[in-house]
Amino acid sequence: MVLPGRTPDLEVLDLLASVAELGSLGAAARRHGISQPAASMRISALERRLNLRLLDRARTGSVLTDAGRTVVDLGRPVLAAAREMSEGIAALHSDIRPSLRVVASTTIADHRIPHWLNALRKIHPELAVALDVANSQHVTAAVRDREAALGFVEGPHPPTGLGSRVLAADELVVVVAPTHPWATRRTPLTARELAATPLLWREKGSGTRDTVWATLEIHGTPAPPAAELGSAAAILTTARSGAAPAVVSRLIVAHELRAATLREVPLANAVPLTRKFRAIWHRQTPPTGPAADLLELATRIESSRARKR
Repeated sequence: MVLPGRTPDLEVLDLLASVAELGSLGAAARRHGISQPAASMRISALERRLNLRLLDRARTGSVLTDAGRTVVDLGRPVLAAAREMSEGIAALHSDIRPSLRVVASTTIADHRIPHWLNALRKIHPELAVALDVANSQHVTAAVRDREAALGFVEGPHPPTGLGSRVLAADELVVVVAPTHPWATRRTPLTARELAATPLLWREKGSGTRDTVWATLEIHGTPAPPAAELGSAAAILTTARSGAAPAVVSRLIVAHELRAATLREVPLANAVPLTRKFRAIWHRQTPPTGPAADLLELATRIESSRARKR
């Protein structure tokens, strides 16, 4: 079979997917170990090849166009197949080396998984770990399809039909730009006020979105989103512009709060904006070996962390 002439190069398609995931061209360039101008040139070459505009470039940053998001969605299964092929080829070159595939939501992958994997390497230094990052809905689907031995998700409720264990609680906070009227308000924000306000939301399937929606819908149907964005980085960037308030994990926004580029809005005591970090697995194949060790280490580390608070 001869591929069509406009077939995208896998590396630049992967770069475009990173822009979608991380919310900025600069962050995607850093992930791929190239400069931002080099990343921009590669995507420009892809735009010419496909005869499509994939990025809207502005002084404040680059965001995917509708066509860009569609290309990323179409490319995800291609990239997944390419990774699977690469892993299969790597297995042909390796001795019988133990491996573990896990998949985690973005917040957990960025802020908790590194600690757990460092502990795992101490008892399994020979272990090859493959980590995929997706929103909680996609993590759940991957575990159901047995694409990963273990998954880590965030949200108010455990996924149905899967084994699970709560590892930690994660606090969500309302943040606004320093110029937003809420930045200087003296009274705590009520759930009814928050529900009535257009917010910056993550995409459907996000654990953050599910948690906030479940909390607010008790007080009325939440207002239509001010915007729906595919990454925490995009949420923070848009919130800094003053466009609208956002509800995000304190883990994600801690640096912004210290730098005062965003302000936390105090909440009334009756607004329980917390979510659970959970490990999940297929019920017919519960964690064994290194997967079980990772689960126990994560449980132990998070329990110790909670006691120190």
